[in-house]
Amino acid sequence: MPPLIRTARTTGLFYLSLAVAGALGFLTIRPRIFAAGDPEATLAHLVQNESLARVAIALELLVVLTQTGTAVWFYRLFRTVDGTAAGCIAAFGMINAIAILGSAALLATATEVSAQPFGDAADTVQLLYLVSGNLWTVGGLFFGLWLVPMGWCVLRSGWLPRALGWVLVVGGIGYLLNTFIAYLAPDAGMLADLLVVPATVGEFWILGYLIILGLRKSALPTPAEAPCR
Repeated sequence: MPPLIRTARTTGLFYLSLAVAGALGFLTIRPRIFAAGDPEATLAHLVQNESLARVAIALELLVVLTQTGTAVWFYRLFRTVDGTAAGCIAAFGMINAIAILGSAALLATATEVSAQPFGDAADTVQLLYLVSGNLWTVGGLFFGLWLVPMGWCVLRSGWLPRALGWVLVVGGIGYLLNTFIAYLAPDAGMLADLLVVPATVGEFWILGYLIILGLRKSALPTPAEAPCR
C-alpha cells in the first residue's frame, strides 16, 4: 500500500473513532444524566448511574485523544498540498480537543460531588454540567474552523472528490454560524440543526472515503515525487 494511502486510511480511522466517541458520550449518555432546568433530577441521575457517568467521562477523554490523532494525521496527509491550511487543520483541531478536555474535567468533578455531596450538591452539579455543555458549544467554533481548511486541501489536492471539498467548506461555515446562533438566537432550533447538516454529511463522506478508498490513485504523485512520510 502506498504510504500516502496508508496515511489517508489512518486519518479516516481516527476520524471514525472521534465520531463514535462523540456520539456515544455527548449525544447518547449525556442526555440520560443531565436534566435541563432540574438540578435535583440531574443529581439523582448521577447518583443512580455513577458507572454510566464515568463511562461518559472516559468517552470525552477518548474524544480528546482521537481528535488529537485526527488533527495530526490530517496535517501529515495534506502538509505537501498546502502547509498553512494543513497547519490550521491541526491547530484548530487541537484547540477544540482542549475545550473537550475541560468538559471532561467538569464532568469528573460533578461525579465526585454527587458521590461526596457538600453544600447545595444539586446546584453545583447542574452548574458543572451547564459549563461542560457550553464548552462543547463554544468548541464548535474551532470544529467549524477546521473543516474550512480541510475542504480547501481537498480542493487543492485533487485526491478526493471536489464536491466533498465544497461540502466541507460550506459545512465549516455552517458550524461557525451555528455557534453564534446558539447564543444570539437560542430558540432557533430548526435553523441551527439545518446549519450543521452539511458538516455532518462532509465528515462522514470524508472519513468513509479515506477508510474505504484511501485516495484517488490517479491523482497521487509518482514515487519519485512523493515526499518521505
